[in-house]
This record gives sequence, C-alpha cells and structure tokens, in this order.
Amino acid sequence: MDTKAFKRSLQKSEKYFRQGFGHDSDVAGQMQTEYNSSLIQTIRDNQYTLTRGDVTIKLAEAFGFCWGVERAVAMAYETRQQFPCDRIWITNEIIHNPGVNQRLQQMRVNFIEVKDGQKDFSVVGPGDVVILPAFGASVQEMQLLNDNGCTIVDTTCPWVSKVWNTVEKHKKKDYTSIIHGKYNHEETIATSSFAHKYLVVLNLEEAQYVADYILHGGDRDTFLAKFKNAYSQGFDPDTDLQQVGIANQTTMLKGETEQIGKLFERTMLEKYGPLHLNEHFLSFNTICDATQERQDAMFGLVDQPLDLMVVIGGYNSSNTTHLQEIAIDRNIPSYHIDSASRIGPGNRIEHKRLHGDLTVDDPWLPDGPITVGITSGASTPDRSVEETIEHIFELKASLPVS
Repeated sequence: MDTKAFKRSLQKSEKYFRQGFGHDSDVAGQMQTEYNSSLIQTIRDNQYTLTRGDVTIKLAEAFGFCWGVERAVAMAYETRQQFPCDRIWITNEIIHNPGVNQRLQQMRVNFIEVKDGQKDFSVVGPGDVVILPAFGASVQEMQLLNDNGCTIVDTTCPWVSKVWNTVEKHKKKDYTSIIHGKYNHEETIATSSFAHKYLVVLNLEEAQYVADYILHGGDRDTFLAKFKNAYSQGFDPDTDLQQVGIANQTTMLKGETEQIGKLFERTMLEKYGPLHLNEHFLSFNTICDATQERQDAMFGLVDQPLDLMVVIGGYNSSNTTHLQEIAIDRNIPSYHIDSASRIGPGNRIEHKRLHGDLTVDDPWLPDGPITVGITSGASTPDRSVEETIEHIFELKASLPVS
C-alpha cells in the first residue's frame, strides 16, 4: 500500500478534518473551567514551591498538558459542538488520562472497544463521526473508516506525524525502520503501519542485542523469538538489518533514544566504514519537545532534596512511566497514581510500581516536616495535580503527631 498517497487522498476528502471547527473561544472557556487550577498557577508564581503546615510541595518546572494533548482534547470538544446529534467515536482513548476520557463519555463520545486484542469497528456505521486520538491511528484503521464513509476528525499530534514522515523516508530508500518504543503502544502501532520493514526495540539493552547481531551474526530463530510481535511481516534479521533508519515513540526517554541512535551509527560505521555509512544508516531528530522539557524538568526536580515523589498520570501513559523511572533511578521513594482518589483513606496510597502492578502502602507519608516532589504526565490536567496536592496537605494535617 502506498501510505503516502493514501494520506494525501484522505486529506483532500470533504469528510476529513485536521483543524478545529471555529468553536475555539467556547471550548477554551470550557476547558479552563474543567481543567485549569488557580492553586497550580500560584505555585508556579512562587518559584514552583508551596509550604503549608509540615508539607513543602516542589513542582517540576514543566509538567502536565502539552500542546499536542491540549489541542487533541480541544478538537474532541469542538467535534461534539460541531456534530451535536451525530454518533461520535474515538478509536482509542483521546489521551491517557481517565478523568478526561470519562468527561468525553459524559459528552456522549463513545470509545471503540477492544475484544480479544482487536478493536471492534463493527459498531461504527456509515456517516458516524470518528476521532483519531493524539497518538494517531494506523493506516489500516484510517482506510477502514474512510471506506466506511465516516467523517474523520484527526487530532494526531504533529510530533507523531513528524515521526511518520521519517518512516516514509526510510521506506523510500528501502531502509528498515528501527523504532525505539513499545510494540503494543498505540503510537508505535500507528508509526509501524507506515513502514515497509520495521523492528521495535524497547530499550538500549535490546538495541545492543540487535547491534551485536549486525556485527557478529547469530541464531536467526532466537532473534525472531526474542522480538516476537515487534517486527514487520516477513522480517529477516540476516538481510533486513543491512540498511537501517532510526525512529521513536515520542514519549520514550530522550536520552535513551539518543543513545540508541548513536549505537546504530557506530555499529554501521564499524561494519561498513565511514565512506559507506550514509548508504546504511539514516537518522532524523524526532524527539518531542514537550517530552524532552518534562524529562529535563524532572531531572532538575530530583536534584533537589526530596523525601518522596508523586507522579500523576494514566497507568498506560508511557511518558508518565518514564518520569517515574527518573525518580526511581535516584532512589527517591516514588508513587505513580492516576488520580487523587488513590490517596486515603487514612495514611494509605494505592499506586503502580514501575513496570509492575497496583499496590498499597500504608502508611506512606512519614512523620515530621516533609518535602514532596510533584510532576505529572503530558496527559494530566492541572486540576488533577491540584486535587492531589490538596489531598496530601489534608492528610498530613490530620495525622497524629508522634
């Protein structure tokens, strides 16, 4: 399939919308009421610090809603206004935030269910309105919806689209796209759908395994078993790793993406020599500015004296998980919650361990004066951060002094 030609054709359709519908002011006011926070603005104005009683809150200097997420949510709100009586669907969560998705459901926006690992598009009828979320949708999904006569509202973040353009450049030169990401994440599924040949690597360790295979060879069946579900149909590591290009899921750790890019550049340099490097390796900067800013701010926050860290964001949010990793790497007691409702009753907290399951700590707030670091993923509104901070203040003030 010529994915580039399909996208051009889709964008010319009268049923395809990539911009808003002119309801900007109404939607801006609605979102400000529902998601903004005067307390968070106060903390920002006070050098990202607030002390109340025995608790000092230290906010990261960049956190929460990024531009791409805010744009996607605003377009979803506008879509409901533009099509007040139509059935509206989203191919997945609009963003990885339970509160925002629940609010859209209250606005009669439906979510495509996943059954046996597959999205059930049978519920979508011709003429229905379908929103593509911030992290995009696969080419196959877009084609299905277009063929079904649906109105498509595309809220895909421009940074994600930039990665797709990079993958198209790899494909044009018959390079295999090595994608730093999670193979089952919606964004990586969408990105890989634009590739002809691809391999998804989760981290630097997996990338090193691939680099070693390029240089020294290995057992093909073992390779394919290790990366099961993470490569294109018919992928052969013995032939498809001779020319590679680097791409990434935009929410991965910036530093690790850069390391992976440099690793494969060194690998191809060693294998083919400097004169032929450009015939075997392609790399473009596809690291999202917002992801980078939030990670940089987190590094700045964990350099300060903190008793514990709270990271707020959806449990399926990749960028939130990576913020959690930064705190864990510094050995700071850290709690990833998806909303303030995870705090209490009493001195307990239900939180998600890094790459683990939900667990409960009771007690979790220590005695005496404490300094708490706070950050949130790019899909978390300020209002959710405010509710978390208020819960911490109230809980600490209610605890008996030992």
